[in-house]
Amino acid sequence: MTHHEDTFGAFVEVLADGLDRDWDGGEFAHRLHLSRYHLDRIVSSVAGEPPQTLRRRILLERAAYRLISTDRSILDVATEAGYGSHEAFTRAFRRAFGDPPARWRRHPDSIRIAAPGDVHFHPPGGLRLPTTRKVTAMDLLTRMVEHHIWLVSEMIEVAARLEDSALDLQIELSVDDDEQTIRSLLSRLVGQMGMWNAALANREYDWSVEEHESVTSLRRRLAEEGPAFLTAVRAAIDDQRLDDTFVDALCEPAEVFTYGGMIAHVLTFAAHRRTLVALALKSAGEGDLGWGDPMRWVAEAPA
Repeated sequence: MTHHEDTFGAFVEVLADGLDRDWDGGEFAHRLHLSRYHLDRIVSSVAGEPPQTLRRRILLERAAYRLISTDRSILDVATEAGYGSHEAFTRAFRRAFGDPPARWRRHPDSIRIAAPGDVHFHPPGGLRLPTTRKVTAMDLLTRMVEHHIWLVSEMIEVAARLEDSALDLQIELSVDDDEQTIRSLLSRLVGQMGMWNAALANREYDWSVEEHESVTSLRRRLAEEGPAFLTAVRAAIDDQRLDDTFVDALCEPAEVFTYGGMIAHVLTFAAHRRTLVALALKSAGEGDLGWGDPMRWVAEAPA
């Protein structure tokens, strides 16, 4: 990033923190250790609008969100947005959204106001900067597989803190007819990748390894199977072979699968098993991983 982009990012952080404070451009400049002139110049060059104009627009976008997400009065929403009267707010809102607040509330549209720098209010209380990279569908698929492997590794480490009695406690809600425990689910999560690695290499998969598997074995197997599976996924995506087929000769009878279908299968059933593990770990007093939601993971740039 350029120096101006770094400074603008810092400004957005200060703006988000002080959105409800009646700061003028001088206060923003002071908090960023800049002169008012330099802050105005930098923000205008990156965002296409000066700091105070940007702030007023963000407050109007938040006001629009408040109108459709709460039953607060229009005057309350106007006051929060920094307007001293219902009339002043109505004029500004109509200019920005094309309708007065009361009518817009009945027939709402997008809360975003067109802006050259594409910085917007992001519900419920944040600001959204334009992305510096474009994420393709293939990037997303790869990130989801990476998240899956990372989360299984984290779950194994948390499970290592549990006694055998907790690891082997039966989970009532299951994904198949077998008895489900933290141990068996983690073993199947690793084994699922191992099974498909074996199918792709046309070799046998040793199911016996999943019988009351130790945490040490889980760690060792994931260290082998996780990277191998991710390599296969990346190769299929990079070479645009998601529709290509391969024969799983280990099935009886042999079956034909596509790479894309295999990845979708793994992620679908793994998500259910991971959720069961996450909830069981929480019940055992180990709730560090929450629900294992990949939302933030896939939104972050890979290291």
